[in-house]
Amino acid sequence: MHDVSKLKTLLHEEWANYGVMFKYQPVDLIRKYFGEQIGLYFAWLGVYTQLLIPPSVLGIIVFLYGIFTVDTNVPSQETCDDNLNITMCPLCDAVCDYWRLSSVCSLARASYLFDNGATVLFAIFMSLWAACFLEHWKRRQMCLKHSWDLTSLEHEEDELRPEYEEALQEKKAKLKSLAKKKVCLHLKVQIPFSYQTFNGLKIFVTFSAVFGVVVYRICMLSVWSMNPDPEAKASVRMTVTTTGIVLNMLVVLVLEEVYGAIAVWLTELELPKTEEEFEERLIFKSFFLKSMNAFAPIFYVAFFKGRFAGRPGDYVYVFGDYRMEECAPPGCLIELCIQLSMIMLGKQLIQNNVFEIVIPKMKKMYRTIQEEKGKKRAAENEENETEEIRPKQQFDKDFALEPFEGVSPEYMEMIIQYGFVSLFVASFPLAPAFALLNNVIEIRLDAAKFVTEIRRPDAVRCKDIGIWYNILCGISKFSVITNAFVISFTSEFVPRMVYQYMYSGNGTMSGYTEHSLSYFNVSNFPPGTAPTTTLITGVTMCRYKDYRDPPWAPDAYTFSKQYWSVLAARLAFVIFFQVNHVCKIKYFVVICLDLTFLSFVYIV
Repeated sequence: MHDVSKLKTLLHEEWANYGVMFKYQPVDLIRKYFGEQIGLYFAWLGVYTQLLIPPSVLGIIVFLYGIFTVDTNVPSQETCDDNLNITMCPLCDAVCDYWRLSSVCSLARASYLFDNGATVLFAIFMSLWAACFLEHWKRRQMCLKHSWDLTSLEHEEDELRPEYEEALQEKKAKLKSLAKKKVCLHLKVQIPFSYQTFNGLKIFVTFSAVFGVVVYRICMLSVWSMNPDPEAKASVRMTVTTTGIVLNMLVVLVLEEVYGAIAVWLTELELPKTEEEFEERLIFKSFFLKSMNAFAPIFYVAFFKGRFAGRPGDYVYVFGDYRMEECAPPGCLIELCIQLSMIMLGKQLIQNNVFEIVIPKMKKMYRTIQEEKGKKRAAENEENETEEIRPKQQFDKDFALEPFEGVSPEYMEMIIQYGFVSLFVASFPLAPAFALLNNVIEIRLDAAKFVTEIRRPDAVRCKDIGIWYNILCGISKFSVITNAFVISFTSEFVPRMVYQYMYSGNGTMSGYTEHSLSYFNVSNFPPGTAPTTTLITGVTMCRYKDYRDPPWAPDAYTFSKQYWSVLAARLAFVIFFQVNHVCKIKYFVVICLDLTFLSFVYIV
């Protein structure tokens, strides 16, 4: 007992202390006090945090490159040039006015900070980094298994869950009663109710919250455009975008707690036989629901927003009167960047501060108040008692702490963060840096929680991190696809390259802004859709972001040759990025790591 108390004190000094924030974790002491399961979690978290340092440094360099070269970027200079006098088509029907392209100057400059040539190299690096991270963890895990004597650990067959045994006994009793009545039983294969519910719930979870926020933005764009104040009209796009992103973040945070309860309910309906099977199914459902909740708004902005909006004179409408959203002329990448940063930082800050600091502190304060009341009652009764009151033992103090709920919530939080870092890093190169800063604090925060805020759990022996490694592998492979499509279809990298090498007269980006905008004759507006009042008079042609033939062409408003050239280049880039470049280099990196590891083992 004395050794355990001494070990706890040592962990508090060497681990659960912000003064040792930049030191390595005492993983062996953690394993000795808490067991292998918790020891492996903190070892994995330490490896993940340590390997975030290279992409964090490189992401900051990419961002600084954008800052230092934004003044030489020709497309953003052309967007900000008032002398071009480019008049854009209205953002909504009737109540919205024509607007000048130069009004989105700041948005174009901000977009270039994250959408430049260095971003492509950074996305390639992150794909290689994900492969290196997984391979490095496999080797670290093998070393821990050897040092912790887990290589010979055999899988023990779990006992049946009480809920499963109870349901099995009820079914047997029902079959016996039917057999006594000589009822002919017909076996019928039927999909469990929980699977049917889960399949239907997947569609609902994926689209409902996102669609609700989309409808909010569409409606607010029309409503706020009715404001007669010119300054309010000029900032309506930014206002709608900002409020929509904040609303998305709040929805994600609230629904994440709801989806956790739904995952437990669905898993209990399936009646898994053993605790291990129950935990694996619960982890899979929780990850699916929570990842869809966190990533669905980002997927919408990256791959769907503005794709099906139509064109002036032939827009796509929802609910009859409201036009689908369009991307700004600089592209949707800057909105994707803001969306990703807000949800990622919001989840980290609110979860760390509210769910992991404020709420536990409030619970601890409540328990302290209750203890003080108990002491007062004991002091009042002491006068009538002759027996001496025993001092409170350590196990009584530990029992008053919060019960241990497993490491799954801790893994889930970090795995979702890993998805933010890897899946859409092409749109937000600073994501690894924010993740690194969060994790350095998170390790010590979790350490303090495990040492002082929760009861010491029973030690659980395990050989690896289980199903979480498979989830990490899936995210890493999927990240290659998402980053390829983000660079190809969401950013302006491919259209700029096509223009520079195919359509530019002098091989520079001069004239790209004019080239990327199509013409629309305002006389072709359907009745009731043209601006009713306008501050810009004498407009005969307005411009919109697309590659379509002009109104004076034989096939007016159809996709132009430039559109098909850009589309072919986008698809070619995806193939090049995914197959011919990243995947081959990833395998090369894995082989190099294998050879290095074998050489190290041979030398040792």
